[in-house]
Amino acid sequence: MTVTINDVVSWRCIGRVAEGEALTLSQAAWQRVELASRIVERIVDTGVRAYGVNTGVGALSDTVVDRASQSRLSRNIILSHACGVGERLAPREVRAVIAAQIVNFSHGHSGVRLEIVRHLAAFLEKDCIPDVPSKGSAGYLTHNAHTALVLLGEGSARVGGTDMNGKDALAAIGLAPLVLGAKEGLSLVNGTACATGLASVALLRAQRLLEWADAVAALTLEAAGCQMTAFDDAVLALRPSTGIATVGASLRARLSGSGLVAAALGKRTQDALSLRSVPHAHGAARDVFDNTAAVVDRELASVTDNPAVSGTVDRPLVSSEAHAVAPALGQAADSLAIALAQISAMSERRMDRLVNPLVSGLPAFLASDAGSNSGFMIAQYTAAALSNENRRLAAPASTDGGLTSALQEDFLAHPTAAANKLLSVIDNAEYILAIELMAASQAHDFLASTAARAAGTDEIYGLVRGRIAHYADDRPLSGDIEAVRGLIREGVPPSA
Repeated sequence: MTVTINDVVSWRCIGRVAEGEALTLSQAAWQRVELASRIVERIVDTGVRAYGVNTGVGALSDTVVDRASQSRLSRNIILSHACGVGERLAPREVRAVIAAQIVNFSHGHSGVRLEIVRHLAAFLEKDCIPDVPSKGSAGYLTHNAHTALVLLGEGSARVGGTDMNGKDALAAIGLAPLVLGAKEGLSLVNGTACATGLASVALLRAQRLLEWADAVAALTLEAAGCQMTAFDDAVLALRPSTGIATVGASLRARLSGSGLVAAALGKRTQDALSLRSVPHAHGAARDVFDNTAAVVDRELASVTDNPAVSGTVDRPLVSSEAHAVAPALGQAADSLAIALAQISAMSERRMDRLVNPLVSGLPAFLASDAGSNSGFMIAQYTAAALSNENRRLAAPASTDGGLTSALQEDFLAHPTAAANKLLSVIDNAEYILAIELMAASQAHDFLASTAARAAGTDEIYGLVRGRIAHYADDRPLSGDIEAVRGLIREGVPPSA
């Protein structure tokens, strides 16, 4: 399958490319790219002062660069900005960043040549993944520069999973190194493609996580003998929220026909909040998700290059602006990180209720032979540690400060840091939910003779038991955690 860029591109399209689909442009989009390139050529010919075209960048924006040096300026921007550090981004994250960058160019206000876009699209089509360090960006610049290195035959990449230097990587996919023209170096490092691409991947993973959070909670609620009246449609409607209504409907559908729930009817006046408020916490996260998705879609619809070129070849316009700064994107990623940190903290609390014999009514720590076996005692420690790490990661990146480029860039929105942090929160949340899912399945093993599960939860239980067996302190639990986490990462659970 191939994603074709025309006018409107959503985060879902970027997610599809991240997971392996190729990307191309419609004829109209190619024409926009070509026109912008011709406008830049005209700007160069007329000598109109334009940031990054015939001037230096950052605090050097008032330093004029003569025409003979403009190509060298573009190359030097790439080399000097490629100063990222740390572990490499995952291939799907790099693919998402490249896809978002192509979308930005497709708006027709950047001025790069068609060859630039064709090379980047070829990276996606032929599985050429530039090595992009994960750290070092205060907003953009460094991540994109490492991708651009490979266009020049510099840097390094993985082609079909094999590590190569940039020149060999290009040769392996049938391309030659590019010599950049005026403004192309700046356009290749500029814009919000990095944060937008990473946020699109985060949304893809968060969507799956939210679906699993409801399914896992339902299995736990059933094992705990929840009081379903708290989830009645009319009761939840007293607090209007699309997210609350969605989660409530999911729980009712998943738990419909449960013998365990029926057996527990009236057992308690009301459940603990980690059980009773699942629609409220999960629903709030869904509402935040929807807002974050809307922000990312607006980012993909936006020109985030500085300067932006427009007008016609005969009457070129170049506008210095701040579209490469993305406060809304950073704030949205921070908000989703907070929401997911909260539902993963709730997951850990539910899991603790399953293993705690003071409240569970089940064997202590869900151990098959309490005393000689520890069961899930230490798995709860792991979930608590990850939940606490998520609390630290939930501190907003968008409020971080920083002064760069000799006071020229004296405000930083940190959208890339926010997106990276969001991805880390999702990593931890997947593990926490996996641990709860394992514990809930173990609890159901002990409840098998009490009453029947609902059809909707039985399907989830069956998926878990298809991956791991009942735990009897007979193997390291870490392997089980990884196996069940795989369920959560691979896709959404079956609907009830």
